[in-house]
Amino acid sequence: MADGMPKKNAARILAKAQGRVSAPLTARLGPMVLVYWLVTAIALIGFALGADVGSVIAENDDVMRLVEVRDFLAGQGWFDLMQYRLGLADGTLMHWSRLIDLPIAALIRFFSLFAGQTGAEELAAFAWPVLLVPFLLLPLGLAARRVGGTVAMHMALGLGALFVFTSVRFAPGSFDHHNVQLSLAMWLAATLTDPDRRMVSYMGAGFVCALAVAIGAETTPLVAAACMCAAAQWIWHGAAFSRAAQAFGLSLTISITAFFVGTVPPHAYAVVTCDNLSLGFYALSALGGTALFLLATLPGTKSLGIRIVLAGATGVILLLAARAIAPQCLGDPLGSLDPMLVDLWLRGVTEARSFAAEAMQEPEMIGGFYAVGLLAIFVCLFRAARGDDVEFHLVLLALIGASWAVSLLQVRGAFFANLLSILPLSLLIRDLRQASAQDPENASIALGYIGGVLASVPVVWAVAGVVAVHGWSKGFDLDTATRGSLGAEIGECGGPADMAILNGLETGVVAAPSNSGPEILRETRHRVLSGPYHRDQQGMLTELYIGLAQPDEANAFLNGAGVTVLAFCASDPQTQMLAKMKPDGLYAGLTKGEIPDYLQPVGGEGNGFRFYRVKPAGK
Repeated sequence: MADGMPKKNAARILAKAQGRVSAPLTARLGPMVLVYWLVTAIALIGFALGADVGSVIAENDDVMRLVEVRDFLAGQGWFDLMQYRLGLADGTLMHWSRLIDLPIAALIRFFSLFAGQTGAEELAAFAWPVLLVPFLLLPLGLAARRVGGTVAMHMALGLGALFVFTSVRFAPGSFDHHNVQLSLAMWLAATLTDPDRRMVSYMGAGFVCALAVAIGAETTPLVAAACMCAAAQWIWHGAAFSRAAQAFGLSLTISITAFFVGTVPPHAYAVVTCDNLSLGFYALSALGGTALFLLATLPGTKSLGIRIVLAGATGVILLLAARAIAPQCLGDPLGSLDPMLVDLWLRGVTEARSFAAEAMQEPEMIGGFYAVGLLAIFVCLFRAARGDDVEFHLVLLALIGASWAVSLLQVRGAFFANLLSILPLSLLIRDLRQASAQDPENASIALGYIGGVLASVPVVWAVAGVVAVHGWSKGFDLDTATRGSLGAEIGECGGPADMAILNGLETGVVAAPSNSGPEILRETRHRVLSGPYHRDQQGMLTELYIGLAQPDEANAFLNGAGVTVLAFCASDPQTQMLAKMKPDGLYAGLTKGEIPDYLQPVGGEGNGFRFYRVKPAGK
């Protein structure tokens, strides 16, 4: 035994080492994560290859991320997030993080060593989401095993693998940042529910909070809930939790500072934006982390009442700081969006819909989005009230509840709620399984066990909803049940033949429906006026005005925006909406074959677009 090592600690270390050696393979976390990952990866890749739909990079956000990464690889600066070929003449400043661009760029550069540009991008599109899967399964299995043992670990890993397979976020081609955010959410849950409340766990939780904010503002409510959980644990446990609280607060402050300096250009240090890491999120995160660190180091905080008062005062100070530094970020982050864009664009984006809007437009998806999270909330409340792993269930109640509340405003929160729900539901399923094994003749318990498993899978609710609304013919269409209309796919028009025609024209500015914008950027040299991104508000509005305006007025909009090519897609839903709204507008006229003199048809057989050269004013 080494000198100075307490005998009790040495015995504990020796027991753990012996346990790892003697434990069967199926009880060991690392090998089981590897097995579940491999099975999931084979299923994901096999399903994608079997679809035979050309490029797996199929959704607008994924295509736009690829365009951003291409520009980065071509030499665009680390701090320069301007998309110069999107929007009006000055371009559009994107809000996506280089922290996601960097590993994707590295994968493309690696695969380009033995494949062409297109092949390297496709290989990276397969590899990126699949490589992220073990980073989600590992914390999931770890948290479940810590509290519920080997059986709960397998339940969690099985439900996690099923979640990944049925989630569009991890399908090959998913370059968007949401899959990374989901993995970080699970790391938050695992670190904050460490039953031993180790310093390293809470140091990791602080780092994860900072990284999540740096990658995207969508996780801000979840991060806020995590910070409140750490503060609440300090309030409740006092001195026993002080070192963990110090680790969390200091880690959060140092990490958010590093990400702020490392990703925000110096000229924007004083700028407050509500859709990415900026002064507002940085200042509040750093202040909160520093405050928790200082509170946990203060002497004289043994009294629960004193800790409550100190934490409450700190919360008030943070709220006042938020109102002073970033008051615009306390409301709807898209509240400044033009009402026309809200009506004609945002309401058609599923992940941005509220519960009420989703219930009206896609009622079949309500169960898939909301049922599992609501079930998990009730399970957490019930088991905490019974005294079963109280702190574990209360922390998860806060994280799941925050995500589920967000989903009532924007459906995107449902993904986080459904994923985090796996942990409490795995423990419930373990107990139902044990009860069924103890009384195998009891059909009610067996049915309860089976029902518990099925009720914990979002896609089961989605399939049931599709069957109820559309009948059995679509009930087992996996794409319908897992996607709905989630995410903006590439526009109705814009196949290879269309892109070939565009590439045959002199490089210029293309006015096309916003859903076609990213694909045109990907496949051509042209600039596009409109893309489905809130920061391209002026470009999107200009394209809408072009379609709604009477022909003479539309010509003024076209020339004012410098448009050289009009790409008209009669089957695009937004185009059809504009034509219906204004029967005397340009798009309505083009739908009927009425072509103004200033538009010159471009010949060639395309995939759906009709292209027109725009004659300059006065010619």
